Amino acid sequence: MIKKAIFGGTFDPIHNGHIQVAYEAMYKLKLDKVIFMPSGNPPHKQESKVTDSNIRCRLVEAAIQHEKNFDISYYEVNKCELSYTYETVKHFKQSEPNTEWYFIAGADCLIDIDSWYNVEGILDYCDFVVFNRTEYSIEDILIQKAKVEKIYNKKIIFIDEHILQISSTDIRNKIKNNRSASYLVPHDAYKLIKELNLYK
Repeated sequence: MIKKAIFGGTFDPIHNGHIQVAYEAMYKLKLDKVIFMPSGNPPHKQESKVTDSNIRCRLVEAAIQHEKNFDISYYEVNKCELSYTYETVKHFKQSEPNTEWYFIAGADCLIDIDSWYNVEGILDYCDFVVFNRTEYSIEDILIQKAKVEKIYNKKIIFIDEHILQISSTDIRNKIKNNRSASYLVPHDAYKLIKELNLYK
């Protein structure tokens, strides 16, 4: 069976930590494809200013253009209404019903999953994959993992891997203050940031 993962995020901008997560997921889960899904109109970011979706998509395109196992989807950015994860995974499962789908998220998403729309539906359509983040202890993540598994009777995949702790906010602030962030962002994506004079 073909195995694919959806990797959602604002990617404002995409950085090397995102690329590492995609690679670790691909190796650990033996995925055929990791699909980067730039968010269009995420319900949890309504109060914050997010860079135009077309620009964020161009940055992702630049970052993964030489990666044969990575792809990009414009499904959420092409939606006018709010983008809910449930509707996204449902769309992909219905489009490719014979594909085994995964959804990649950070530990923060697992901690906050009770606030998500139709969690049961999400877990019906895909396997939920959680990566460690340093702001949460392993114990807290495992406690929440067990709680969610018990409530929904679904297995959560936890990948405890040391991931580069890079913040998109920190990257934007560095560029705003005329500091280099070239070591944090894939080369072609950073080149595009400079060409478009972003985050100034």
